[in-house]
Amino acid sequence: MNAMRRYVALVDGFNYRLGRVMMYGIFALMGVLAWSTLSKAAFTPSLWTLEMAQFFMVGYYMLGGPYSIQMGSNVRMDLFYGEFSPRRKAWFDAFTVLFLITYLGILLWGGIESTQYAFQYGGERSSSVWRPYMWPIKVVMCIGITLMLLQALSELFKDIIFLRTGTRPVGRADQETSDAV
Repeated sequence: MNAMRRYVALVDGFNYRLGRVMMYGIFALMGVLAWSTLSKAAFTPSLWTLEMAQFFMVGYYMLGGPYSIQMGSNVRMDLFYGEFSPRRKAWFDAFTVLFLITYLGILLWGGIESTQYAFQYGGERSSSVWRPYMWPIKVVMCIGITLMLLQALSELFKDIIFLRTGTRPVGRADQETSDAV
């Protein structure tokens, strides 16, 4: 139990801090899109802005994903779930998070193979006019998937701890939520 609590504290703490930093990534995306608009209106359009905006969005989404999972911001169909007791919710969450872990594991495996391919053949490049290397965004995606996988394990451990002890480990997200109430 103590090892699980330490794991939850470590992973939740890291993903919380990274998520708070990634929230400001939207401003980088807005800057690229503003430059794209300005360059199209005032002078020759930049070739790099569309793909760079896509890359920023991928990084924003993938590195912010673990924070979203931790904060419970993901979409949940709670037609029946909302009526469950806390214990039954924990059982249900512990069961369904196994599907998420499986999905993320397969996604990570494919991401690693794709990233290896990008490195192996002299640097895979996009087929656009700008032709950026693809390995940087693929590395970011693998890191994001890994962090989501670690956060999913943390959520599983939280459910196991709750089912065994009747109390949930209190993390940064829980403290923030209780402070706001």
